[in-house]
Amino acid sequence: MQRSLIKDTLHGGIGFALVSTAAFSVWAFAAGVFRHLGGELGMYAAIALVFLGLSGLLLGPLAGGIGRFYRAFLPAFLAYSVLWCVAWFGLKGRAGEWTGALIGCLAFTWISMKVLGSAKGWLIASAVLFLLHSAGYFAGDWAMYQYCKPKAVTFAKNSSDWLHWMILGKLAWGLFYGLGFGAGIGWVFHQSRIEA
Repeated sequence: MQRSLIKDTLHGGIGFALVSTAAFSVWAFAAGVFRHLGGELGMYAAIALVFLGLSGLLLGPLAGGIGRFYRAFLPAFLAYSVLWCVAWFGLKGRAGEWTGALIGCLAFTWISMKVLGSAKGWLIASAVLFLLHSAGYFAGDWAMYQYCKPKAVTFAKNSSDWLHWMILGKLAWGLFYGLGFGAGIGWVFHQSRIEA
């Protein structure tokens, strides 16, 4: 059965939003655990495992099945994650986020499309993935630090109310990040089927 671009993009966005919210819940609920288990890098590794473990269950149809999906997604997402982390830890701040997004999306797209049959048109697919990914990532950043972050006059820092709002912010970031990145993943996987 032929899948439409809109259907694949929506499927990717909604499915990966669920996966991403689950992955970001590691940060929201268990960040303190990783102070003694590898720190920030250990937490990112745990989050990546959640992404890797759940993605195929919800996004498998984008590639025609879970096995085919994982053959493309696992190496692509691992490359994306490593490149993003190298940029983040190396450059920090916005420069690290933008650089990680760019090189991570380029790698993700090329690897996915190559494994699924053809990397023809991968630069255009990378541009779409980068735009959707960045829109979701920075919408999540806004939700976390502008919308959900409690104001100092509202709650005392580290009070239970303040901590609840921070958890909500982290989960909101996961939701928006997943919507954007997932829509881009749906677009890339759709494009790879057309090119193949």
